[in-house]
Amino acid sequence: MKALILAAGRGERMRPLSDRTPKPLLEVAGKKLIEWHLEALARAGVRDVVVNTAWLEEQFPAALGDGSRYGVRITYSFEGRDHGQALETAGGIAKALPLLGDVFWIVSGDIYAPDFSFEQSDVDDFTASGALGQLWFVPNEPWHPGGDFGIDARGHASRDVAPKRTYANFALFRAALFQDIVPGTRLAMRPKLEEALDADALRARMWDRPWFNIGTPQQLAALQGTTQ
Repeated sequence: MKALILAAGRGERMRPLSDRTPKPLLEVAGKKLIEWHLEALARAGVRDVVVNTAWLEEQFPAALGDGSRYGVRITYSFEGRDHGQALETAGGIAKALPLLGDVFWIVSGDIYAPDFSFEQSDVDDFTASGALGQLWFVPNEPWHPGGDFGIDARGHASRDVAPKRTYANFALFRAALFQDIVPGTRLAMRPKLEEALDADALRARMWDRPWFNIGTPQQLAALQGTTQ
């Protein structure tokens, strides 16, 4: 089992902090945000982790090395070096596909969810289902009151079911969903999620434990204050 940590973004709303440090390398509770994910993946037995990079990407190998200190093997997908820019989420996944397997985890490097566990049972259940993706959702935050999708009685994501919840940026995906994207293409995630919805192949689960999408210096400072 492999995982992709999404860490290529510029983090405009996190400026000026992100002018000199990529968001995933900012610290909460004594660790870099990305380190929480690396350690959680290692605890779950995931040994191969891809980190995609673009903004200030030279800082990631310098900070994380080859991953051995966390119990994983890190491979870097250098979008900035190879394409001159971040490729957005779906484009970044497409570039990294040769480094991933048929089924893989993805998580955003700037999410703080210290209790999330990358369970092998979820991988096994998802793999057997034949679905193209499985998203985890959280209750809506004030900055996203309308949410993204609902969850129907079968445990599938839906445009038509209320209430709609917010995608937590934790997911399992099948490589087939991204194989039609030409590597180097800049493409957001939403069109591929819509494609999976149209195929009735996008599963959904709720996550009700602590979860923080850290978008601004003020949000980071508030979270640091609660974790000290």
